[in-house]
Amino acid sequence: MTRIKQNEIALRMFKALFVLMLIGAFNVSSANVRLPNIISSNMVLQRNSKVKIWGWSNPNEKISLTASWDNKTYRTEGTRDAGWEVLIETPAAGGPYTISIKGNNSIVLQDILIGEVWVCSGQSNMEMSGNLGLKEIKSELSSAYNQHIRFFHIPKSTAPHPQKKGEGEWAVCDSNSLKSFSAVAYFFGKNLNNKLDIPIGLVAASWGGTTAEVWTPDSVVNSNEVLKTAAAKIIPSGMCPYLPGYAYNAMIAPITNYAIAGTIWYQGENNTLTAGTYRELFTSMIDAWRAAWHKNLPFYYVQIAPYRYAAKNTGALLREAQQRSADHPNTGMVVTTDLVSNVNDVHPQNKHDVGMRLANWALAETYHQKGVAYKSPVFKNVSFKGDKAIVVMDNAENGLMVKGNAVTELFIAGDDQVFYPAQGDIKNNTLTVRSKEVKNPVAVRYGFTDTATGNIFSKENLPAAPFRTDSWPVKTNEK
Repeated sequence: MTRIKQNEIALRMFKALFVLMLIGAFNVSSANVRLPNIISSNMVLQRNSKVKIWGWSNPNEKISLTASWDNKTYRTEGTRDAGWEVLIETPAAGGPYTISIKGNNSIVLQDILIGEVWVCSGQSNMEMSGNLGLKEIKSELSSAYNQHIRFFHIPKSTAPHPQKKGEGEWAVCDSNSLKSFSAVAYFFGKNLNNKLDIPIGLVAASWGGTTAEVWTPDSVVNSNEVLKTAAAKIIPSGMCPYLPGYAYNAMIAPITNYAIAGTIWYQGENNTLTAGTYRELFTSMIDAWRAAWHKNLPFYYVQIAPYRYAAKNTGALLREAQQRSADHPNTGMVVTTDLVSNVNDVHPQNKHDVGMRLANWALAETYHQKGVAYKSPVFKNVSFKGDKAIVVMDNAENGLMVKGNAVTELFIAGDDQVFYPAQGDIKNNTLTVRSKEVKNPVAVRYGFTDTATGNIFSKENLPAAPFRTDSWPVKTNEK
């Protein structure tokens, strides 16, 4: 090969390499700024806050962001890991607004509202929608359109490790978007919107049949021997994940950068066989979510409804664990014993009142509205005098009442631990209990079975929570 030929080949190779370098440089310079799905048009941002807007870009890419409510420009640049974020200040409730983001490309997010954002999570009773047969939603469709209520529905997904991008999209509440959205979340949001007169954003992340373990970071479960042992007892289902953290990683972790006001939760039915550890699991999950959001989020949840479980008393024990979880800071529990028409259906059809009761907790505790009845009567203390048990109930300042001729689902026992049906007399917030079968009572139970509905209410028409005054072992192996 002649020297001239060699030089020609070398020149061609140099030119080809130069072209490739130019193409590479062009591709780098034209890469797009990208956003997670929850940062998009139609979103609701938390009012009066510093909210995080984040995404991905080239390393060192210059990025600017301008919000139309104050026209203030924020600047940042991509990190070496190709990520970026800015904190922007939001005003009082209002909108619609726009946010313009510029890097090597431009993005304009439109129809943004400023208001209150709530995450709505759990299993099937939170997931249930009009598409799943709820008549309550069908009656709402003709008047469903509301520009000031927005839905972000996260589809079912799992991951072995926490994700950042996530799935889902924002939609305005209308007859079409409402059909497939959580009914409990909708009625919760509708009540807040009516009472606060501000935009409401609802982020729904739920999955029927899931245990609380899959919504809890696996590091939390696996670092606790009690929770780890309980998680190992979960029976895998063909319809949902069962490994700790798998739903959390894909459906909760991607939104923990997004500023929210609080959380509502409806779950527990699939943890009944591990009810003894549910309180520790549930409160650990709450703490983990709060740590992820870096905020002491209010957490309002629903006590599971009466249902005929295969293993006797497992539902009663789970409800007890939920009741005890209410001692955890900044939480509140909705009682649903009166909202059941069929104890053979694990999905009570009345989601309207569930959502309204959750909203009343938020209105009273988070938004400090006066005159809202939201706390169900709960057991406070008991004393025994002769053949009588005197039970004092909390959250019954205006007194208790009985719906019907006599108190139902009430039982009393002596030292032999045998419970007999009992008579109950109410005066103000006190319940006096007796039975001719028990001369020296030492324990009282009210509504402490899987299917008990009970008929003690506050004067504000909220059902009393089931309770027991004893700590005796409870058999769960009977059908």
